[in-house]
Amino acid sequence: MSAQTTATTGTTAPSGPTPTGAAAEVELAIGGMTCASCAARIEKKLNRMDGVEATVNYATEKAKVSYRGEDVSVQDLIATVEKTGYTAHEPAPPVRTGDTPTGTDEADELRPLRQRLLTAVLLAVPVIAMSMIPALQFDNWQWLSLTLTAPVVTYAAWPFHRAAWTNARHGAATMDTLISVGTSAAFLWSVWALFFGTAGMAGMTHPFELTIGRTDGAGNIYLEAAAGVTAFILAGRYFEARSKRKAGAALKALLELGAKEVTLLRDGREVTVGTADLQVGDRFLVRPGEKIATDGIVVEGSSAVDASMLTGESVPVEVTAGDPVTGATLNAGGRLVVEAIRVGADTQLARMAKLVEDAQNGKAAAQRLADRISAVFVPVVIALALGTLGFWLGSGEGLTAAFTAAVAVLIIACPCALGLATPTALMVGTGRGAQLGILIKGPEVLETTRHIDTIVLDKTGTVTTGRMTLQTVHTTNNATETDVLRLAGALEHASEHPIAQAVATGATNHTRAPLPTPENFTNLPGLGVQGTVEGHAVLVGREALLAEWEIHLPEELGRRKAEAEAAGRTAVTVAWDGEARAVLEVADAVKDTSAEAIERLRALGLTPILLTGDNRAVAESVAAEVGIEEVYAEVMPQDKVDVVKRLQSEGRSVAMVGDGVNDAAALAQADLGLAMGTGTDAAIEAGDLTLVRGDLRAAADAIRLSRKTLGTIRTNLFWAFAYNVGALPLAAMGLLNPMIAGAAMAFSSVFVVGNSLRLRGFRAGA
Repeated sequence: MSAQTTATTGTTAPSGPTPTGAAAEVELAIGGMTCASCAARIEKKLNRMDGVEATVNYATEKAKVSYRGEDVSVQDLIATVEKTGYTAHEPAPPVRTGDTPTGTDEADELRPLRQRLLTAVLLAVPVIAMSMIPALQFDNWQWLSLTLTAPVVTYAAWPFHRAAWTNARHGAATMDTLISVGTSAAFLWSVWALFFGTAGMAGMTHPFELTIGRTDGAGNIYLEAAAGVTAFILAGRYFEARSKRKAGAALKALLELGAKEVTLLRDGREVTVGTADLQVGDRFLVRPGEKIATDGIVVEGSSAVDASMLTGESVPVEVTAGDPVTGATLNAGGRLVVEAIRVGADTQLARMAKLVEDAQNGKAAAQRLADRISAVFVPVVIALALGTLGFWLGSGEGLTAAFTAAVAVLIIACPCALGLATPTALMVGTGRGAQLGILIKGPEVLETTRHIDTIVLDKTGTVTTGRMTLQTVHTTNNATETDVLRLAGALEHASEHPIAQAVATGATNHTRAPLPTPENFTNLPGLGVQGTVEGHAVLVGREALLAEWEIHLPEELGRRKAEAEAAGRTAVTVAWDGEARAVLEVADAVKDTSAEAIERLRALGLTPILLTGDNRAVAESVAAEVGIEEVYAEVMPQDKVDVVKRLQSEGRSVAMVGDGVNDAAALAQADLGLAMGTGTDAAIEAGDLTLVRGDLRAAADAIRLSRKTLGTIRTNLFWAFAYNVGALPLAAMGLLNPMIAGAAMAFSSVFVVGNSLRLRGFRAGA
């Protein structure tokens, strides 16, 4: 088997050639991209290299590259990107909040763009006003317009000119080419008309019209178009850049959740170090109010842990020695000593961040189509602009009309919205999902959720809590529920058996007081426990234990015991002082939210099915409680896959929800796998969606969010295509002023970004 080397954020890929037949992956940060066609061009160049498969995402400004062969290295990949006219480097490890001021990088990145935008707006507004409002056109106003416009088309528009020149040197054309050519043509035409035509004469007026007038052009200037288009497009680029930062905020917040320092216990001393220095097996101290530094097991102490930041679960979880805890959660109660079991990139927090980032860097099928279109769109548009110019000149309409129509075609054609349609929706949707404890593995998952019509639910740990709980107490007339629980709970508290612990926990919750300490405690394997509590000789366990002491159940308790066992519950008998006093029902309790979750899934058009290895009585009892009609019970772990396949063979599109190792294969077989984040790593790896909270309602939220994100992508793509297809003929016919075309083009990008940002308002359970 060939080796697999992976390099992602915070890791280093092999810089030299990889061995023959070996495969490696690297993520590169790409600089200099200004539109979707830039990304498509880089992707095309990389994919032309032998053994290289690359995906370049304009919105995240990253390239995910898989490469094979002994002749390809990371340096070769970077060199190819640089030869294409852009920059590339491996991303630096994420910097934690405590190390540098939050937002510094983003501010530095946006500042130059903001300065150019402010310059363009301040200078373009008076130029546009004078050009549109004849009352403002004083003598020689056109020369003031030229003075104000010059800095806009040189300094403010410089990024467009620089990118166009870089692309031209490499024989390529992008949306920047259209913008640069269009604004430069409008400005240079105006300069010619002012210096060599009649436009520079005192008293020249310039009425504002949406349609093209038939003049010889010597008296026409288009300074308002050059300045206005630059300002509008810069505004679109600035809001795009800001939206990308906002869309990635959830991922950044995830990375910043963790503790910055940790108190290690070494040779009986407390040593404070950075969390990066933690090793597996280290024991560290977590005081009340501190964050747990990494995933681990509690070895000393007990406390309540607040995991709301990570899972969205509002109720703190009680933990004691032997319980697992997750890094970045908050110790809300007592002092804990924790042994680290996962550190660095292996922690749940790091895996969550990686899943989110991978989903944001991926591409849905619709986006791949958009990329292919944008790659050929620019040359087609330039050809259309030249054709428009030739047609108008040939029809005798005059140079002005021909020139204006051609410039409008160049400007309105820029399909920036096309390149933003999918990535922005993906970034916002997956980021919002992460905030709600829903991790979407990749964009292809979104396409799948649209077709799902059946959802198969594992029982234990998914619909139920996965742990034994005291359900009901049946007593005789000569015993109260409080007495039964106090005496039985005291005895069971001394046992390690899960059923005994369920009784003890239920007793503690009921009495709200410390349980008495038993004497002469004896554990009888397979039967139960016995001992003395508060002077009473107490027996708790199977009916056979009572029979050994010649104690028989009264008829009523016998009937209750039979009913409990018929429903799949465990019946525990209680006796003291030679008389049977009670029957306790213990079962794996249904989660409080499961019935509501089933209703929500049905509302999404899904048919729920319960799948379990438990006996049919238990399965049907749970199904009836939550409202599921179709049940597959007593299914062996290896047969769960067969059930999913059988449903698929019936023409159903199947989603599977599970949490255990025995669910992993079925999750992988299903059309859509939803793994409970409270379950095993194997299940999480096999799933397409991970539900961090372990709440089944999150399954409905996950499907709803996925469908809404896909719907947003489709809406974005429709308007991006419709805008270009509809506006280009109008521009070619001379029905759009270049400045109006530029404003419409910029607003189309802002619309797409704004539509995507609406996903930030997604609410769980809404």
